[in-house]
Amino acid sequence: MNSDTNAPVPARRPVIGICARTAPVTLQGSDLLVALALNAHVAFLSEAGCTPVLLPLVDGAEDLIGRLDALLVPGGPDLDPALYGAAAHPATRAMSPDTDRVELSLLRAALDAKLPVLAICRGMQALNVLHGGTLHQHLSDVTGHDGHRPRTASFTLGRQPLTLLPGSRIAAVLDGDEEHTACHHHQAVDRIGSGLTVTARAADGTVEAVEVAGHPFAVGVQWELGQTPDKRLHHALAHAAARSRKEPAAALSIH
Repeated sequence: MNSDTNAPVPARRPVIGICARTAPVTLQGSDLLVALALNAHVAFLSEAGCTPVLLPLVDGAEDLIGRLDALLVPGGPDLDPALYGAAAHPATRAMSPDTDRVELSLLRAALDAKLPVLAICRGMQALNVLHGGTLHQHLSDVTGHDGHRPRTASFTLGRQPLTLLPGSRIAAVLDGDEEHTACHHHQAVDRIGSGLTVTARAADGTVEAVEVAGHPFAVGVQWELGQTPDKRLHHALAHAAARSRKEPAAALSIH
């Protein structure tokens, strides 16, 4: 049987880890607790040429960083205020110190490895806390309005006009004439962590995007990416992963 020893090795699709969220679901009449990811994150990254993988937040998850080409940290429950030296506000809820610890370890390992990172909503807040920043635990106490988390009978996204920092990575990705958030959050960045740059704000001053200084691609956004058709930041993460991925070792010749 002939074999073509000079055949090119197929390019490996970049692998992007998505931090899992734990949630109760009812399936076929049974109440279950499952680890899951928003399907839009999976679909948007897959169509951009990547292989998304779910990362359950269990001890040792950070050991997988060496097998990834990028990391996506999605929205989720409130961070434990003890992480930034604060007592819990009455509105702070659904805290899980073990989950926080593992996710922060994953995020730290990804940044140390210079992997591209996209941190969304809670993910951006975790990025700020990891760098020594703090959070507003109930944003309406600061802004005086509920525009970032509309109080409606059904889930509704708030629309806030964005001011982007010229020359920032987020400004390069979001190149529309008028950009708005699609948000649903009651917490937000307060004191900015060391090494982070604010690259977008809402009209009321709320921090809407941050970037890690000196990092090839580490972007945090406060709004609900994955709950609208906007794929631009997912595709930007995929392109960054493709640029930074480790090339496969040269194939051995078959004699």
